[in-house]
Amino acid sequence: MLTLTPTAVEVVRGLTSDDGVPDGTGLRIANQNGRLALALAPQPDDADRVIAGDGARLFLDDSAAAYLDDKVLDANVDDQGNPTFTLASQQPPTAV
Repeated sequence: MLTLTPTAVEVVRGLTSDDGVPDGTGLRIANQNGRLALALAPQPDDADRVIAGDGARLFLDDSAAAYLDDKVLDANVDDQGNPTFTLASQQPPTAV
């Protein structure tokens, strides 16, 4: 399942809790023509997978959810306050 870094949680929570953003809004990630598209959505689509925790809500369409299943979402905010999201593969567990 997609996991979020603490920074990504903070950024998603900030985006979805700004003034004027309806309660329950989440960051929707969808596959559009082979590319991932991100947008704020007031609610998930009927078939979306919802990931919620620590005040952050993500809505993933089926195709995006399958692709992101083994990924980690991270975020960075530049000096102007613009967020950038990055994906990385989850590290496999190490044998002990």
